[in-house]
Amino acid sequence: MGWGNIYKRRLKVFTLAFLIYLDYKALQHREKLTKKSKRDGLWEKAHERNARRVLKLIVELEGLWVKLGQYLSTRADVLPESYIRLLKQLQDSLPPRDLKEVCSTIEKQLGQSMNDLFKNFVSVPLATASIAQVHRATLHDGQEVVVKVQHEGIKTIILEDLKNAKSIVDWIAWAEPQYDFNPMIDEWIREAPKELDFDHEAENTRKVSTNLDYRREGLDKKPEHVEVLIPKVIQSTEKVLVLEYMDGIRLNDSRALEELGVDKQKIVEEITRAYAHQIYVDGFFNGDPHPGNFLVSREPPHRPILLDFGLTKLLSSSVKHALAKMFLAAAEGDHVALLSAFAEMGLKLRLDMPEQAMEITNVFFRATTPASEALETVKSLSEQREKNMKIIQEKMKLNKKEVKRFNPIDAFPGDVVIFSRVLNLLRGLSSSMNVRINYLSVMRPFAESVLKSDMNHGPSSNPKWVYDGPVHSDVEAKLRRFLVELGNANRILGIQVCAYKDGQVIIDTAAGVLGKYDPRPVQPDSLFPVFSVSKGVTAGMTHWLVDKGKLKLDEAVANIWPGFGANGKDQIKVNHILNHTAGLHNALAGIAEEDPMLFCDWDECLKRIALVAPETEPGREQLYHYLSYGWLCGGIIEHASGKSFQDILEEAFVRPLNVEGELYIGIPPGVESRLATLTLDLSDLNMSIPKPSIIPSSFTFDKISALIPLSNTLNVRRAILPAANGHFSARAVARYYAALVDGGVVPPRHSSSSLPPLGSHPHRPTFPSKKTSTSRKDRRKKDSSGPTTPNSDLYIRIPESEDTIDEVETKIFDAPKEKLHDAFLGIGDYKDLTFTNGRFGLGFKLVRTVDGSVIGFGGSGLGGSTAYCDINNRFAIGVTLNKLSFGALTGEIIRFICSELDLPVPEDYAVSRIVIN
Repeated sequence: MGWGNIYKRRLKVFTLAFLIYLDYKALQHREKLTKKSKRDGLWEKAHERNARRVLKLIVELEGLWVKLGQYLSTRADVLPESYIRLLKQLQDSLPPRDLKEVCSTIEKQLGQSMNDLFKNFVSVPLATASIAQVHRATLHDGQEVVVKVQHEGIKTIILEDLKNAKSIVDWIAWAEPQYDFNPMIDEWIREAPKELDFDHEAENTRKVSTNLDYRREGLDKKPEHVEVLIPKVIQSTEKVLVLEYMDGIRLNDSRALEELGVDKQKIVEEITRAYAHQIYVDGFFNGDPHPGNFLVSREPPHRPILLDFGLTKLLSSSVKHALAKMFLAAAEGDHVALLSAFAEMGLKLRLDMPEQAMEITNVFFRATTPASEALETVKSLSEQREKNMKIIQEKMKLNKKEVKRFNPIDAFPGDVVIFSRVLNLLRGLSSSMNVRINYLSVMRPFAESVLKSDMNHGPSSNPKWVYDGPVHSDVEAKLRRFLVELGNANRILGIQVCAYKDGQVIIDTAAGVLGKYDPRPVQPDSLFPVFSVSKGVTAGMTHWLVDKGKLKLDEAVANIWPGFGANGKDQIKVNHILNHTAGLHNALAGIAEEDPMLFCDWDECLKRIALVAPETEPGREQLYHYLSYGWLCGGIIEHASGKSFQDILEEAFVRPLNVEGELYIGIPPGVESRLATLTLDLSDLNMSIPKPSIIPSSFTFDKISALIPLSNTLNVRRAILPAANGHFSARAVARYYAALVDGGVVPPRHSSSSLPPLGSHPHRPTFPSKKTSTSRKDRRKKDSSGPTTPNSDLYIRIPESEDTIDEVETKIFDAPKEKLHDAFLGIGDYKDLTFTNGRFGLGFKLVRTVDGSVIGFGGSGLGGSTAYCDINNRFAIGVTLNKLSFGALTGEIIRFICSELDLPVPEDYAVSRIVIN
C-alpha cells in the first residue's frame, strides 16, 4: 500500500467520523423544535442514514474497520436496529478475494501445488472476513477440511487502521472527555496484530480445545464442565490454516435452527459457559466472540462449534483471581471485595464512591435483554449514567463544564479491556438471538471454582498458613500447632488470637485467609467484624465519661438527651441501658423489614430510638438489647460529651492504647484492604441451640442470619453501629481488656518484631460532622476546659522510644482499679444498679465459671468472635474469626489456652459442642 492510499484511507475515515458527529449534533438541536410525535421518526432516519454510510465505507476499506463493524453488529442490546440490520452483513459475507490470489498464497505458504495439496478445492468461499477467507477442501486421504487464507497485503492495512483508530479515539477524548476509550484502543493495538499470524492461531486453537475438552475423564462430573466442539488443527503457516471441517449451522440462520429444533437459549448459555471457563478457570480466552465465529452442529445433541482463535488473551493468575473476585463481589453485593478486586487488577478510581462502583459493576454483569428491548436498555443506562454523574458532581463539587470533562477512572488495566469486550460481545450475541442470559447464575460456578481450587485454605497445603510472627510463649507455640490441626480439619478459615497474662503479651497469632474467596493471608493488623464484642468497647466509653465527670450511672437519660423521655421513657436511667433492663430490647427491630439500610443512618436511628416506648418497666426485667443497645449508649455518649461517638472512641481508647488503625466502630475509607470477609459455617449454625431466657422475641435465627450478608457490604461496615459493628484486630481488643483488668493501666507495647507494629497505621478516621443540638452546645460551653477537637489529648502519650516504655505508667481511667471493676461488674456500691443474678453487669457480660463464680467480664459476638478478661488471674484474651458459627470453635480454643495456663474456663465455653460435619 503506497503512502497515497494510506492518506486516502485516513481522510475517508476522519471525514465520515466528523460527518456523523455533525449529523447527530444537528439533530439534537433540531429535535428541540420538532413535535414529540415526530422525534422518533427523525432519529430512525438518522440511524438508517448513518448506518448505511458506515457500512459503505467499511466494505470499501475492509481491514480493521470490518472488525469494528462486526463488533457493532453484535450490540443489539444498545445500538439502534438500523445499525444491527445493516452491519450484520459484515459477519461473513464480505466480497471475496480473487481465487488466483488465494491459490497463490496457499502454494507459497505450504510449498506445494494445489493439486498436490488437495483432492478437491471449492472455489466459492464459505465465508469472507476482515483478515482472511475460508474455503472448503478435501485432502488426498479423503479428510474434509477448511482452508483459511489471509488476504494479501492485509497486515499493512490493519496496522495503518490501528493508527487511524487511535487518532479518532484521541479526538473523541478531547471533544468528549467522559468518553475516553484510550485504554481500549491501546490494548487492541497490542493484541490485534497477533491475529495476523496463523501459526499463533493454530497454537491457540489447540490450547483452548485441550482446556475445554469435556470428554476428558472426570471433567463432565464437575459443574464447570462445558460441551462445545472445536475443530482440530491439520496444518498451519503464518498465512494459511488448515482445520478439520465441521458441518454446522450459522447462528444467524434462524430458519435452519428452527427446522432442526435447536434450543437457542441452551446454545447461547453453553457458549457463555465456555467463555466463563476460558476466563475464570483457564485464564486464556478467545477475545472475538461475534456470531460469525460460531456454528451449531447439525447432529444431535446440537452443540456450539467455536471458531477463530486469532485474538486471544492470557491472564496472569493474579488478574484471573481478581476478575473472579470482582464477579462474586457483584453477585453478593460485597463492596469490600469489589474494591479489593479493583486494586488487585490495577483499576484505580479517582474518588471514593463504592456504591456507584458496585452499581456500575452490576450493570456490567447484568442479565442480557432481547434486541426488541434495546431502546429501553439504552435509555435506562443513560439515565443511570446521568444520575451517577450528578452524584459525582455533588461529591467533587464540580461545575457543569468540569463534570462533563471528569473521568472517574484514573487507571484502566489492559487485561480488563479484552475481558470487557468479550462480555459485551456475548451480551450482543444473546440479544441478537433474542434470549436472556443471567450472567450472575451462569458464570458463578466458574468464578467460584477458580478461587476455591487455587486457594490454600488449610495448613497442609500452605506452609505460611500461620502468620510468621514472633512466638511469645510456649503456650503460643502449642496453640499454633493446635490451630494447624483445626485448620487441616477445615474448621478455620481465618483467625486471630491474642492474650495477655500479668500485663504481658503471651499470644499474638494470626492464621488462615481473609475470606472464602480472598486468598490473602490473615495478618495481625487484619480487621474482623466482631458483632457484639463491640458492646464491651461502647460500655467502656460510657464508663470513661463517668470517670471524667461528664456522666452519672444513676442519671436519667432524659436529663442528658433532650427528647429521650418521650413515650414513657423518663424513668430510664443510664444504668438501665448498660444493664439491659431499660425495656427497649425490641426497639427498632422492625427496621430490618422496613429497610435494612436504615441501620446505616446514625442520626435517623437516634431520632427513632428517642421516640419509641418501653415494653417493660425499667429495672424489672433483664432482656438482651441486641441492637438498640448501640444507639442508646451512642446517644448518651454524644449528648453527654458534646462530641461525636467517633471522637470519643479515639480520645478514650484508640490513641492512648496505641491501637490506631486496628479498632473501629464503623470503618473509615481507606482500610478496605485489611478487612476480613464473613462466611457462614452452616454445620454449626444449623444446629438447634436452646434460646436463653434473656433473648427478646425479635431476636430469631432467621432474622439475624438474613442480616449477616449485609455485614459484608461496605455501607454497613462504614456505619456507626456501636452494638454490632466493631472492626477489630484481636491484638487491639485484647489490649483493651488487658488495660481494663489492670484498672485502666495501659500495658507495654507489643514486641518490636511484631509486624506490622501495633499502632503503626497513620490513618485517622474522618467522618461527616454531626449537627449539634442546643444541649450539646451548652455542654460544650460548660466543658470548655476540656479538648474540643479529636486531636486534643486527655492522656499522656506512650513514649515513642522503647527504652522508656516501662518508665511511664499511662492510665485511661482515674478511678481506683477495685472501684472500676465493681462498676463494670455491677457489684459492691453498684449492686443496686443491676438486675439480681443477671447475666450482665453495667455494660459488660459477666464471665462465670461452671459453679457460678464471677471471674471477670467481657463480650461475645454472633459467629464466635469474643473478648474477655479474668480479673483474679490478670488474664485478657481476644479471638476474632471470619467463619461464623455458634462458638464451638472458639470454645475449643479458649479451653485449650485455659488448660495450658491452668486458668478457670468460662461457663459459656466449658462444655464441648457437637459440630455436624
